Amino acid sequence: MKKRVLTSIIMVLVVALAFVFKMLVPMGDYFFDALILLVACFAGYEMSKLLKDMGKANYKYLACLFPIILFVNHLLGWLYDSQIGLGWTIMIDVCLVVLTAAGTFLFGLANVKQFQKEIRIKKLENVTPVKLAFERAINTSMAFIYPALLLMLMTTINHFADLTSTFAGITNVEYAKYFSCAGLVLMFVIPASTDTFAFLMGAIIGGKKLCEKISPNKTIAGAVGGLVWCVVLSICAYLILNAIPVVNVAFVALNFQLWHVVIISLLGSVVAQSGDIFESFLKRKAGVKDSGKILPGHGGILDRFDSHIFVAPLLLIALSIILLCL
Repeated sequence: MKKRVLTSIIMVLVVALAFVFKMLVPMGDYFFDALILLVACFAGYEMSKLLKDMGKANYKYLACLFPIILFVNHLLGWLYDSQIGLGWTIMIDVCLVVLTAAGTFLFGLANVKQFQKEIRIKKLENVTPVKLAFERAINTSMAFIYPALLLMLMTTINHFADLTSTFAGITNVEYAKYFSCAGLVLMFVIPASTDTFAFLMGAIIGGKKLCEKISPNKTIAGAVGGLVWCVVLSICAYLILNAIPVVNVAFVALNFQLWHVVIISLLGSVVAQSGDIFESFLKRKAGVKDSGKILPGHGGILDRFDSHIFVAPLLLIALSIILLCL
């Protein structure tokens, strides 16, 4: 328990430091990017391990390093927003997934002898080197999408201030920076409040299980409690930020209203719990309790950021719609 609490305190301090750098230090946005990138790389590595435990062979180092490729694309997207735009940046993300998977397949074909040896040793029947190369490429590409591609969308939320061409309604970069900061606050408040209060309300109230075969500790009461408290705390976060005069001006200028937060937090809580259940499904299929051991008392990076992975695309879409409607 002490390890869990200490690890939680350290994680909160690191995230708080990232917000301080973002708002007060020139080029501080990139500290946040580095944090997200580090999380995505470790999460990719853990996803690779889960796939291996499921019997799905893959290239673990490629799964680990693929977020760097996505980050380079995002960096170019921010720098050349007027020529590329956010839509094309995300399309290129998808193309990178496909092209890297294809490259992985071709790499496998170039190592036919290794696959032939594997077939002989494991005495595999009706299996060809080409089939093994294809399966390994497909398995690795799973980690390209979950968690890499979804998690790295957080960096785009972090850089709304650099997307003034995509979002023509942004007339003040500082306003966009505050809007981006609010988005990141929700990015952490929604999963954290949902997970915490779903656990507490489930433990206190108990009752019917939500999905006993996948995650036996989750209850319907806990899911509802997590959703309600997520909305309440998200509203509180918005009101606290809105009480800061300069932030209030930014919210008014960008038409970021309380009802937006209510809808985002409602959907976000549902998505966050879906992400948690999905990761539980993966761990059950892999036959492991935790995705890793890097966070004492918590398990792995995926165990802590499973909800964020699903919330990131939802939040990016919702915030983008608000800006496009200006």
